[in-house]
Amino acid sequence: MKAIKFLPLLLLLTLLGCKKDKVDGSDIKHFQSSINDMTTSLPTIKQIKFNEALYLLKSFGVSGKNDIEKLNNLAKKINGKNVNEIFQLADEVAKQNNIDWDSTEPPSLGQMNIFKSQEPTEIDPNDVPAYALSVKLKPIDADSLSGSKAVLVVPRLVDDKGNDVNFSNAALEASMDVYSGGSIIYTAKSLMKDNHFQGIRLRFSSLVSDRIVDNQMDIKVSVKTAQNIFTKEISGVKINPNALKQNTDSEEAEEPVSLDTVRANDAKQSQDLELTHNVGDPKATIQKFLKYLDTQNLKAAYSLSDNPAWGDYGYFSNSASGFGAVKSIKVKNISTKNIDGNSATVNAVYNVTDKNDNSIVVSVNYGLNTTDNGWKIVSYDIISSQKQ
Repeated sequence: MKAIKFLPLLLLLTLLGCKKDKVDGSDIKHFQSSINDMTTSLPTIKQIKFNEALYLLKSFGVSGKNDIEKLNNLAKKINGKNVNEIFQLADEVAKQNNIDWDSTEPPSLGQMNIFKSQEPTEIDPNDVPAYALSVKLKPIDADSLSGSKAVLVVPRLVDDKGNDVNFSNAALEASMDVYSGGSIIYTAKSLMKDNHFQGIRLRFSSLVSDRIVDNQMDIKVSVKTAQNIFTKEISGVKINPNALKQNTDSEEAEEPVSLDTVRANDAKQSQDLELTHNVGDPKATIQKFLKYLDTQNLKAAYSLSDNPAWGDYGYFSNSASGFGAVKSIKVKNISTKNIDGNSATVNAVYNVTDKNDNSIVVSVNYGLNTTDNGWKIVSYDIISSQKQ
């Protein structure tokens, strides 16, 4: 009788003893069972955080053509790992993708379930009927001495009237690309569960100062739904230079410089400065050139060049292969890189739109030589280009 009386307790202890504390990724059934065992052994708050970690790993840590394939790949990736190892892996994935998530912080994504999509549903929660994407920027982490140290980038899916679209229980990938001077300088990702998404935090300390042009940046945000990818770009966003990361990696010890070298450099700088005063600033020539292109005054633009690669005026102004295809130009930055005797190099970063309304941001190095009529463009080198 005593044996029968204690049988339920023995069965319970046996069942508890069989609970898995490591992932069994042999198949989806065992994978889900082991994850459930590991989850229920955790305190409530840590359960939520554990599910967030799994969702991050499934969304950004593995690849796959569909949800089932991603789940199978995740099972293989974390097979044999315990809770702490999974948290550690999720931290690494978050860091690699610049996702503002940390396993030691309170839950931030909410209730997530990597197995939810295994159950047949009539409506895909990621199929959000949106028309466009709106983005708001909120300066944050400010103090009275150094100003704002970060900006919160808040995307919202909206309808055709600009009103927020309500949705829930989704897992939409939100990505942010940051540009300055036409070059990408930072990327970050996150997950949108609903339209109350708090946003992506962009800390200025994550941006290296020597990659910033004119203390400005362009921010491009994309949100991927089941059917579409919505994008929005905000240009000319001001950056607080006091909060930027200073680049110290390339600093080298200065070698002693002889007095003769100093005198020679001073003489050369004086010569270059005198030359600039006589023929003008080469940067002004590029400013005029781009202005003429923007206003379609192609003859005036051509008169500022002596570049063999551009050929005659007919080739230069060709509407298919030349500058005749340009509809408008929006200059972001122009800077003189160097002046050496009768030659100079000027860098220009600008947004160029053709007559088919295709836009790209380009960074171009213009080579110039002096003539009796001032500086003339003799070379044209595209350093980088980015489609808009």
